Amino acid sequence: MNLTRALLFVALSSMGLALRAAAPTADVINQLTEDYFAKRPSQTLHSGLSLDEARHAQKDFVSRLTPKLGPRVGFKVGLTSKAVQESLGATAPVRGVLLRDMMLPDGATVSATFGARPIWEPDLVVVVKDLGINHATTPLEVARHLSEIVAFIELPDRIVAETEKMDGSLITAINTSARLGVLGQRVKIQSTPEFVAALGKMTVTATDQTGAELAKAKGDALLGHPLNPVLWLIKDLGETGEQLRPGDLISLGSFARPQPPKVGQTLTVRYDGLPGGPIQVSAKFSE
Repeated sequence: MNLTRALLFVALSSMGLALRAAAPTADVINQLTEDYFAKRPSQTLHSGLSLDEARHAQKDFVSRLTPKLGPRVGFKVGLTSKAVQESLGATAPVRGVLLRDMMLPDGATVSATFGARPIWEPDLVVVVKDLGINHATTPLEVARHLSEIVAFIELPDRIVAETEKMDGSLITAINTSARLGVLGQRVKIQSTPEFVAALGKMTVTATDQTGAELAKAKGDALLGHPLNPVLWLIKDLGETGEQLRPGDLISLGSFARPQPPKVGQTLTVRYDGLPGGPIQVSAKFSE
């Protein structure tokens, strides 16, 4: 009986290995890069990668994007709200790399077909002030090492074919769908308990050009507080021997489920409840 069980275990393990996605090759990443710039759904990567394989694939992918999109300017933390995790079948955050030419100015006009599978999300960016942030262990300590918060509409691109099953590792491999983002108004961060509390209680509202409400959430939609994604990122970077640098932008994640852009639509995301008054950011979608 014990031998039978052992043989069954070996057989099942072998099946699991056979069903598991193969580690991405250079040819696979080259094709993914071509698909990215051609704005067509890619069928080169699949779910089932290990986290190490996914991180390696992301590193290779980003290295191929950099010559056209410029150097790293920060990081994106994805899947930081329950709604977005549920929409993609994931249970934990992921991280990606932001490149210089992905960042657009407030009021930017962007084609509604800016990617293979384009979406928009109400997001928020913080700017790293100094290296001390890498030792922060609480939201208040994080605030002490940040200089600004920036209103932000993220414009991700899921890249892979719509029929492809998504999981956290696949999202990691495609650089957490990073494509574009619109940076809006800024406010200096106050490293006080009152300011940090206000961040968690603020209201984030997305509206269109008619004033119709498209999404609404509280600051605590991101892992319980908007600065908690930074704490997660610090730990995740530490696992690969990396750290945040002064000037880094950190996209904290979506406050609501992603939505597809529409031609002629003008988005405005407003953040109410912050000391000193609200901030906002806008973007318009063209043909």
